[in-house]
Amino acid sequence: MAKIQWKGGALLAPVPPAMVTSALGEEQNVLTVAWTGITNTQPPKTYVSIRPSRHSYRLIRESGEFAINLTTTDLLRAADWCGVYTGAKVDKFARCHLETEPASVIGCPLLADSPLSLECRVTDVIPLGSHDMFLADIVAVDAEESLIDSDGKLHLERAGLAAYAHGDYYALGRRLGSFGFSVAKKKARSSQPQKRK
Repeated sequence: MAKIQWKGGALLAPVPPAMVTSALGEEQNVLTVAWTGITNTQPPKTYVSIRPSRHSYRLIRESGEFAINLTTTDLLRAADWCGVYTGAKVDKFARCHLETEPASVIGCPLLADSPLSLECRVTDVIPLGSHDMFLADIVAVDAEESLIDSDGKLHLERAGLAAYAHGDYYALGRRLGSFGFSVAKKKARSSQPQKRK
């Protein structure tokens, strides 16, 4: 397959259009970011990279806390709007009719309509250039009860999550496999097929 080479750039997709909530005293904000992910399992760690000029930057820097709220297709219009406008001039929660609920560990709100929220405490702020990375411990996970089966397994595939890829939003599609499917042994058949004569 022929490929064209470009100079290095911030092009990795798909990524989550995550809605990040933060608070400092009575001041609250929600910001949509694509630069987020998991950095470690034990202890569970994540990050968000935010431009210092963004309104949420100060709230997170001074409070040392934030929440990553996963975005569903139903939340997508609000997520896009919250990524365009600044909380310094408008109450995004009111403008987008976003209901909040208290977090269990941290002081900033969670989005009530998000199926999964990660409550985070900042451990390091790493200047990277255009953005600063807030490296954080995940101190609690809040999951929608309807997505948990009787065995306690979380089924995020039922949540209708959205993805972001190079300027466009997408609904996550059909399941292609589970972790380890490429090396899993095939199930034994109950009866052997008969040989052709």
